[in-house]
Amino acid sequence: MHIMEGFLPSPWWQLWWIISMPIVAYGVYKLTKITKKMPETKPLLALVGAFVFVISALKLPSVTGSSSHPTGTGFSAILFGPAITSAISVIVLVFQALLLAHGGITTLGANVFSMGIAGPLIGFVIWTIFKRTRLNPSIGVFTACAVADLATYVTTAFQLALAFPTNGSILTSFETFFAIYAITQIPLAIAEGLLAVLIFNFLSKYKGSILQRLGVLKIPISNTEKEVKP
Repeated sequence: MHIMEGFLPSPWWQLWWIISMPIVAYGVYKLTKITKKMPETKPLLALVGAFVFVISALKLPSVTGSSSHPTGTGFSAILFGPAITSAISVIVLVFQALLLAHGGITTLGANVFSMGIAGPLIGFVIWTIFKRTRLNPSIGVFTACAVADLATYVTTAFQLALAFPTNGSILTSFETFFAIYAITQIPLAIAEGLLAVLIFNFLSKYKGSILQRLGVLKIPISNTEKEVKP
């Protein structure tokens, strides 16, 4: 759910820039480190970046000055962690702002924080907890991605409430934004979780060894990779 260009007043858009950019810088460092250590992850990183770009560009009208959409960053956090996801998200959001007029440059810090930091962090924590259980990984993927999506819109509602309190009340404003977002975001979160499961199972089947090296899986879901080797 992107906040659109020029919608956040000062000092809020500057504040979110200040908060988000150091985290993104750390994410770029982690991204550089993993591509040097594991060059074979580059195609997967490109795939995840494309997935986030496409799915988060599917916006629906929502609160005035904003929009609702899937994010894809929960899935990225499962594979690469929240830090690298923040770096991926800033690239995606800059391209969307420049090419699609989706979001904006002044609001980039706020959008990165909600979509690329807060949501992915919550999703990553949930996925980490599920990995320690014996439940089917698909359950963990669905839950992590759906909740990451919802956490993103909760964060956006909070950001808007801070900037536009109703009669001086941040809580009242948050409740208003939260209620309006929920109408579109809950079904979008469920759909995103289901799509993430399909892609995760595909990657586990054909790229299980890479997911093992990334620490995403303990063992591949199938032995397909071994079977196709001569």
